Amino acid sequence: MNTLRTSIDPAVQSRLEARLGGQLAAALNPTLQALPPDVESRLRFAREQALARRVQSGAVASVAVSAGGAATLGRLDAGNLWWQRLGWLLPIAAIAVGVLMVQARHARDSAAVAAQVDSALLADELPPAAYADPGFAAFLKLQQP
Repeated sequence: MNTLRTSIDPAVQSRLEARLGGQLAAALNPTLQALPPDVESRLRFAREQALARRVQSGAVASVAVSAGGAATLGRLDAGNLWWQRLGWLLPIAAIAVGVLMVQARHARDSAAVAAQVDSALLADELPPAAYADPGFAAFLKLQQP
């Protein structure tokens, strides 16, 4: 789950809370007319209690945060757990392992190519010293079409 951990200005936080509360109330109001009166009174009482507790405790509200195009609910005061603080290590470790695997594969492939060249040189009719002769290189260039 993507969460946002930041210190937020209390005035901005109040505006966010008010906007979120207004959106929730707007979403819940259309279904309010279909409720029986006893349920409506219990809901009103529960709202008043929640508001009273909110004022007394100064609790931090959850806010909707846009994270990569998807809205998530994140508590602004959520505790920093050790695996969340070290969460950046997993991608770095994956990249390091990938680089080491590519390097090992490249070393193995280059050793195989060198072994093929060596075996072709040793199996050829010419002695290896002939390949080091500068005149032989010129001779090969003249023979190519």
